[in-house]
Amino acid sequence: MQGKNVSQSSIVMTHCMMPHDANPAGNVHGGVVMKYIDDAAAMAAIRHVRGLAVTASIDTLSLHRPVFVGELVFFRASVNLTGRSSMEVGVRVDAENIFTGELRHVASAYLTFVAVDDKGKPRQVPPLIAETGDEKRRVLEAGKRREKRLSDKT
Repeated sequence: MQGKNVSQSSIVMTHCMMPHDANPAGNVHGGVVMKYIDDAAAMAAIRHVRGLAVTASIDTLSLHRPVFVGELVFFRASVNLTGRSSMEVGVRVDAENIFTGELRHVASAYLTFVAVDDKGKPRQVPPLIAETGDEKRRVLEAGKRREKRLSDKT
């Protein structure tokens, strides 16, 4: 199976947060941000395999700062590591005040997806080709997270 470079599956999703996205405190509900993180990660995983991929786990989800109604939010997702049938996808979330242009890093997450066939059985994932120094660093860090996940299972 031919490998794919990171840019072939990376995506950027954008959403303007509206009043219906707000929690009782008046900020965007963390669950709304989580949903869009999962959506963005799924699209990157699906692009990588050009087939179905399902969320297996969310390793880390850190909500660093609040997101406010009216902000434009960018969800940047890319595959960090591939296994036989699984992939780690990292998502960085930035919020932009559309009036001032201020951009803030508001959340980060690492999710594991499993590629599945039309019967829901795991299928092989194309290898990941890391080209840049940043991509190679992310592969190494993802490998450490994978080792920890596997050791935590025992």
